[in-house]
Amino acid sequence: MLDQPPPSLTEALSSDYRQRFYEGHRSLALLMILILLLAPFAGLYVTGLLGAILGVVSSIAAYYLAPLLALVLGR
Repeated sequence: MLDQPPPSLTEALSSDYRQRFYEGHRSLALLMILILLLAPFAGLYVTGLLGAILGVVSSIAAYYLAPLLALVLGR
């Protein structure tokens, strides 16, 4: 089996790489869906409107950065 070189930062943040990552890691994809849906409500409950906004921003950032984080940590 050939080892593929790790993708660059721009490749790791591309939609194709993210799609392949989430297709290969179904349980993590489900977890990210839950985080995307629940983080704004948790923020709203804890601190109000500002928390809801921070929940949306942080959940979107987590969705985009999870494949990159998995790549850095060694999958």
